[in-house]
Amino acid sequence: MIGVAVFRSQNPDWVYQVLFATGIIVLLYHGYKAVVKLMANHSGAWVNIIHVLLFAPLLIYIGAQHKNTPRAAYEMLAMAGFAALGYHLYSIITMLHFNYDMD
Repeated sequence: MIGVAVFRSQNPDWVYQVLFATGIIVLLYHGYKAVVKLMANHSGAWVNIIHVLLFAPLLIYIGAQHKNTPRAAYEMLAMAGFAALGYHLYSIITMLHFNYDMD
C-alpha cells in the first residue's frame, strides 16, 4: 500500500486491477467476519468494521480510478499503510516482550 501511494500515477495498470480486486475481497471477507462477530457480541469486530468502512472502499476507489485518482486518496492510502505498519510492529514488540518476561 505504501509503495502504491509513493509512486501514485507511475504505477502500471495491473496494480490498479489488483487494488480493485483486493478491495472487493477485503469488503466481502471482513463484511462477513464483522456480521459473525457482531452476532456473537465479540469485542474484536471493530477491526473488521474498520476494514469494511475505510480500507475496502479506498482500495476499490483507487483501483477504479486508475491514474485519475486524486492525490488525497493516495495520501490516505499511505496513512493507512503506515498505521497498519505501526500497529503490527507494536503487536510484534509487545508479543516478544511478553514472551521474554515469561522466560
